[in-house]
Amino acid sequence: MRSFLLLLLVISTTTLHGQTYKFDFGNGPVAKGYGQVLPEMVYTAERGFGFLEGKQPEAINSGRNELKGDLIASDAPFFFTVDVPEGNYDVKVILGDREGTSSTTIRVENRRLMLEKTDTKEGKQKEEMFSVHVRYPEIAGTDKKVRLKSRELDYFHWDHQLTIEFNGDAPKVAAVEITPNTTAPTVFLAGNSTVVDQANEPWAAWGQMFPVFFKPGKVVIANHAESGETLKAFMGAGRLENVLSLMKPGDYLFIEFAHNDQKPGGSHVEPFTTYQEMIREYAAAAKAKGGIPVLVTSMHRRRFDENGKIINTLDDYPEAMRQLAKEDGIALIDLNAISKVLYEAWGVEASKKAFVHFPAGTFEGQREDFADNTHFSTYGAYQLARCVVEGLKQTDLKLKKYLKKGIPSYNSENPPAFEDFYWPLSPKVSVIKPDGN
Repeated sequence: MRSFLLLLLVISTTTLHGQTYKFDFGNGPVAKGYGQVLPEMVYTAERGFGFLEGKQPEAINSGRNELKGDLIASDAPFFFTVDVPEGNYDVKVILGDREGTSSTTIRVENRRLMLEKTDTKEGKQKEEMFSVHVRYPEIAGTDKKVRLKSRELDYFHWDHQLTIEFNGDAPKVAAVEITPNTTAPTVFLAGNSTVVDQANEPWAAWGQMFPVFFKPGKVVIANHAESGETLKAFMGAGRLENVLSLMKPGDYLFIEFAHNDQKPGGSHVEPFTTYQEMIREYAAAAKAKGGIPVLVTSMHRRRFDENGKIINTLDDYPEAMRQLAKEDGIALIDLNAISKVLYEAWGVEASKKAFVHFPAGTFEGQREDFADNTHFSTYGAYQLARCVVEGLKQTDLKLKKYLKKGIPSYNSENPPAFEDFYWPLSPKVSVIKPDGN
């Protein structure tokens, strides 16, 4: 009770200055200004924070320092969630163990990659920071909500909370501090299943890997993409309106659609007419808010001819976007062109590692083989994100100045091997293919 009351005091006294949430993990003495988090504190609405159900982590206490001397550790992934208002946040974490080693990977919300494998030597600790976008289905300034699909109702990124996944070989966390960031530009992503934060293993998309390449505190990635969406459906569900309600001058809107827009039906658009018209509508809406539109041509599907060359299944849609970008002076990242080089470099067999190709029994409940040539594995999604980063470097956008220093150039003709990619699996698995193809 004492720690809970202390946390209420911490939150209430900082509300006037923009809520800051400060958590001291472990069962030792509580650092001044922090609320204590014990292993058994499962989330409740009354408390407003806590661990999600699963294997309970354990407390480790060296007794050497109030904030850093005690911590929470586990030999399995664990999730910590906090009720927070909609917006952007900088999250600082203290990782490591004063009496041991640690290895932690951090993802947020729907497996959005924030911190890659971070190791600490015995007795050492590290402070790391990442920036997170938290979104609500309620559209700010209106009485409307985004029209969610049934499967989205259980997604972490619509639940009025910030959920942090601590994963890795030996995750150890001493403290978490969550501070609003109201000044950094936001990069909003609008797209389909090839962009979205896929909620479950083994599915992934480039948008959920994108944040890890940017300097924390300097820019925030807000992935509003959703599986199965088209330009028309994204707008009709209120997703674009939701983005615009949050957009401020200097923010960005990345637009990547084509896979589903080309199909027959009520959302179909023709490449050089209605497709271009709708993209212009998106771009104009962003500009009206002081935002900067960025066009991303859709990557190829995995389809090879008898000579090992990629077959274009997207018709004229990528070319229509290229021409529009040139005519209207809008920044373009030609992911379509880069992906062709990348897939052909992999070849027919190796490219399967980049897509959801897994034999039956690889994942719990998987009774049939996965052989999906549109949706990516985590390895493939990460490589596509690297391609988008490389494309960003070729633009004149100020955004590229916020990329982390030291990111090596990405050679799509010689991509990193699958065997060198590290991704500790999240607990949530789905055998259901995402919408779209």
